Amino acid sequence: MASDVHSSGSSPSLSEPTSIPERWTPRLVFSLASIVLLLEMLAVSYMMISTALPAISVHYQTTQGAWLLTSFLLLGAVASPLLGKLADMYGKRKILLLAVAGAAVGSFISAIAPSYAVLILGRALTGLLVPCLFLSYSLIRDVFPPKTVALAVSIATSGMGLIAIPAPFLTGWLIDNHGFRSIFWFFFVGLIILGGMIFASTAESAVRLRSSVDLIGAALLGSGIAGILIGVSFGPTWGWKSGSTLAYLIGGVALLIAWVASARAIREPLIDLRYFGKRSVMLTAVGAGFCYGASGVFTILLPMMVMTPAVLGLGYGFGVTAEGFAIFQAPLGGMVVVGGLIVGFLVGRNIRPRLLMIIGMTLMAVGFTLTATIHDNKPLLIIFAGIFGVGMGMGYASIPNLLIEAVPPQLQASTASMVAVFQSIFPAVLPVIAFTVLNSHIAMAMEGAVFYTDEGMRIAFLIGAAAAVLGAIAAVFLPRNIVQIGAEDGAAQETSLLPAH
Repeated sequence: MASDVHSSGSSPSLSEPTSIPERWTPRLVFSLASIVLLLEMLAVSYMMISTALPAISVHYQTTQGAWLLTSFLLLGAVASPLLGKLADMYGKRKILLLAVAGAAVGSFISAIAPSYAVLILGRALTGLLVPCLFLSYSLIRDVFPPKTVALAVSIATSGMGLIAIPAPFLTGWLIDNHGFRSIFWFFFVGLIILGGMIFASTAESAVRLRSSVDLIGAALLGSGIAGILIGVSFGPTWGWKSGSTLAYLIGGVALLIAWVASARAIREPLIDLRYFGKRSVMLTAVGAGFCYGASGVFTILLPMMVMTPAVLGLGYGFGVTAEGFAIFQAPLGGMVVVGGLIVGFLVGRNIRPRLLMIIGMTLMAVGFTLTATIHDNKPLLIIFAGIFGVGMGMGYASIPNLLIEAVPPQLQASTASMVAVFQSIFPAVLPVIAFTVLNSHIAMAMEGAVFYTDEGMRIAFLIGAAAAVLGAIAAVFLPRNIVQIGAEDGAAQETSLLPAH
């Protein structure tokens, strides 16, 4: 590999620095709590803005509300690879805090936005929260004691489920009492506080990657991702055969092909495909995509199902309010945390995360299938949501542990950034597939609301189950014993899924 690596000018070993304690300390607990709270902000962001969207659309008199949601995901996915490379080169905490600061600025801009265009700009900048997920667990790997890393990254990635319980109540209170702008002020103040907490409690990584920044690769990869996400996000509105949709999709794919060619041709690419193409990394990315995509489908379909009025006689629906949905959301969110804790404890006892990923994705498929089959019984649906939540938490927590097994610390953030791209694209694509099916099974439309047939709902949940099964299959084909790819040897002893240079 053309780039070389160092840690504090000497060795890349993480066990040498004396500043890293051997076990949990109050400062480490505070550090982890700060990181978990930051990722809670990421988890709740999409939901809170979705809830505020009707009020925002009325205030700015716009019918382009979808851009408020898409811009967040778009910039986050596009920025991830570049921020991942910069984190490996200049320090993971530094780039994490810059991302938090950028997201805070974006929230401030949105809070005072005089026009919808300015609001979109601010919301896009807030998308810098998206890379904070992989930047956080990459930083934890470097600065937490080795014996605590598995549990810490598992808590960080699955702890996001906790915010789902109080979020609907907080969102409703803010909007009803202080208007939609209070949502953005909440994020601005919260991000400033959490950035300060992380700065005060979390050490900087000593691990560095000596390399240059591949700006051409960043432009090609970012533009390709943007094209695909825009095409997928607006395809249902524009029409899948429209010139705009096809131009974005085809253009995005063409740019990604150009990026692959560029990455194979230059000495120091943005993402070294010799690493990303390894079976242990590529299949982790695919499994992560299906895990997050399936989670997105379930968390969209479940509230739609239970909030549908029972009097319509569609075979599903309990007519619960947004607050009433908490009886389903609470066990789902709580079990996500439980699933993450299970992974953290078991990986710490030398259970392979590959096996835990398989179990987690299987539980997600079971939760989907049971919900598709029996959805007219409230207590059973709550149990099914809990089963799905355990699987979701296990899947979320297995992903960083798999990457830690496979990738040297000097390449952790840049490699994880590409996994994050999969985690962004799949959740954009899979719900679109589910809604394409639902829109061919419309039962009735009343007062602007569309209600779907029981058969349509059943098929949509089974699509989610199929996605979870595909994620489990990807995990099955991971190497049974993952050998970490050598930092100086791109041609490690593992089969690559991408063509050689």
